[in-house]
Amino acid sequence: MSSAVIKFIGSDPQLMRMLRDTGLPCVSSPREAITELAHANAAQPAVLVVDLREQPEFPPELALVKRAHPSTGVLLVVASLDPSLMLEAMRAGVNEIVPHPVSDSELHASVKRLVGSHAPAAHGEVYAFVGAKGGVGTTTIAVNVASALAKPGPEATLLVDLNTVCGDAAVFLGLEPRFSVMDALSNVQRLDATYFGGLVARTKFGLDLLGSSSRPSNTTFDTGRMRTLLEFARQSYRYTVLDVPRSDAGALDALEGVTKIVLVVNQELATVRNGSRMATTLRERYGQSRLSLILTRTDRRAEIGLDDVERTVGIEVSHSFPSDYRLALQAMNKGRPIALDPQTELAGAFISFARALSGSTVKKHKEEKPRAESLFGRLAPRKA
Repeated sequence: MSSAVIKFIGSDPQLMRMLRDTGLPCVSSPREAITELAHANAAQPAVLVVDLREQPEFPPELALVKRAHPSTGVLLVVASLDPSLMLEAMRAGVNEIVPHPVSDSELHASVKRLVGSHAPAAHGEVYAFVGAKGGVGTTTIAVNVASALAKPGPEATLLVDLNTVCGDAAVFLGLEPRFSVMDALSNVQRLDATYFGGLVARTKFGLDLLGSSSRPSNTTFDTGRMRTLLEFARQSYRYTVLDVPRSDAGALDALEGVTKIVLVVNQELATVRNGSRMATTLRERYGQSRLSLILTRTDRRAEIGLDDVERTVGIEVSHSFPSDYRLALQAMNKGRPIALDPQTELAGAFISFARALSGSTVKKHKEEKPRAESLFGRLAPRKA
């Protein structure tokens, strides 16, 4: 956020005085500042006040600001409540409109509402999992860590499959989402608790999923939309876990607000070499302290040992997971995460890592009977 709580676009000294009388920091800027605020990385005021009393047209840049930064409050001061202008304002996402003549009480009340709505709840933790190579088990790790963190109740955990097309997180959870991350990215200007609640698929154990689209698409999304989505998740959930595709530059460039970036490798030469290159890129962008390295499917007899992995990638391995291909395959076919059944060594490793990652006590989930459904039943498409 900008150091100024209120940014005023206009030249009326009387209106500027009324804004400063709110007791909040306020700066005046020319109309060109609206375009600058629409940039993805632009610092935002809590309230953007635009004086349109002498402007013949509604500024289209306001729609761009709200699209890139939905949490920025926009207040218009207008000469009259013209229906066509109000319709444009509504479509652009404008929050408040104050008609002329402007009273102190009305203006102050509008500003107070916007400042209050801008103040977010305590931000949650966001953990991004990135595979150094395809097939290293990144989705398996992300699904099971999210499942270990999840608790029923108001502090639900969110898993986001950022593979915009054909991701597998929903399969691991036995879910068939109606909507996907593509819908969220296409409508970031509409993100609120009600709308987002209609997009996610919910489990009984406190994990929400924003899954991948099952339909092929050539649509690509800019980094600004990714950042807006992740910031909304950070403000809405205690924990957010991201399954990040290593080949999606937009997703990799949108991780500023992430608490920890976890690089997933195994003991294959190609994976370790890719991990070294990816670690260098992520380290330059986000710093060494934000990076973590985990080793999957560990094999004590492998030619590439733990020391070799750490020396090549340049990061100490924080956690390793035993190899249990049969168990992982059974869990995926059943649509029930391994972490929900903590009797196995692999499940214990997921729970232990989730506890270390979050710095909190991760409780075991209560036993619940899996749905009686055959593998072939899951393969068959269901009717809408």
